[in-house]
Amino acid sequence: MKDKRILYVSSEVVPYLPETEISSMSFEAPRMVNQQGGQIRIFMPRYGNINERRHQLHEVIRLSGINLVINDLDMPLIIKVASIPKERIQVYFIDNDEYFKRKATLTNENGELFSDNDERAIFFAKGVIETVKKLNWSPDIIHVHGWLASLLPLYLKEYYKDEPLFNESKIVTSVYNQSFNNTLNKDMLNKIKFDNIREDAIKTLEEPSYNNLMKVAVDYSDALIVGSQELPEALETYIKDSNKPTMEYKSKDEFGEAYTEFFNSEVLS
Repeated sequence: MKDKRILYVSSEVVPYLPETEISSMSFEAPRMVNQQGGQIRIFMPRYGNINERRHQLHEVIRLSGINLVINDLDMPLIIKVASIPKERIQVYFIDNDEYFKRKATLTNENGELFSDNDERAIFFAKGVIETVKKLNWSPDIIHVHGWLASLLPLYLKEYYKDEPLFNESKIVTSVYNQSFNNTLNKDMLNKIKFDNIREDAIKTLEEPSYNNLMKVAVDYSDALIVGSQELPEALETYIKDSNKPTMEYKSKDEFGEAYTEFFNSEVLS
C-alpha cells in the first residue's frame, strides 16, 4: 500500500472510544497501511463523551467555520484534530454543538436511539467530504466503517458526483453485525431528498432500519468487506447478490495480508 492514499471514515475509533469490532478495526487497518508507507486520514464524530483534554483534541480554525445545510437548517461545522500516541496517525473529528455535545454516542441512558441520529449521519457524511475538499486531498480508497458513516457512499456518488477530487476514488464499505433495534427517524428519507438526491436511489430508507441503511451503503460502494463473523441473513444475501468484489471475514489477527491483497488486486486494479 506504499504511497496509496486511504481515507478512513468511521463511527468509532480506538483509543477514543471503547474497543468494539468497529473501533478496533478502524485503528488496526490504518495503522497497518501507515506502517506500509501509505498515506492515511481518519475521520470520526467528536462525541461529547470523548475526553478532549486527555486525548489532546484541538480545533483546526482553517478547516472549521463553514455551515452545512441539514433539512433546511444551517449547522456550523467544527473540525478538531488529535494524534494517536506512538503511531504518528492524525484523527480528524467532525463536531457540531447541536449534534455531538451530549455526553453519549448513539443512545441515551435508557439505551434508546437519539431521535436525530439520521441528521447526525447526514451531517457526518457531508462534514467529512467538505473537510477533505478543504484539505485538497484526493484519496485512492475511501474505507467506511459503522452505520453512522453509512451515508458517505451515497452522498459521494449522488450529492458530490461532480466533485473532481473524488473522480478516481474507490469506496469500500466494511459491513458489521453491530446494529440497532427498530429504526431511525422515519422522516430520514425526506431529509436526504432535501439534498436533491433521487428518491429511487434511497427508496429502501422508507424504513430506515440498520439492514436498509447498510443496503444503501452496499449499493453505492465499489467493494465490500465482511467485518463480522456473522451478519444478519438479509445482509449476507444482499452482499452476495450485489456481485461486487467482497473480502470475506478475517479476524484481527489474520486480516493484514488478505486486506492488502484485496485492496491491491480487487479494489485498485
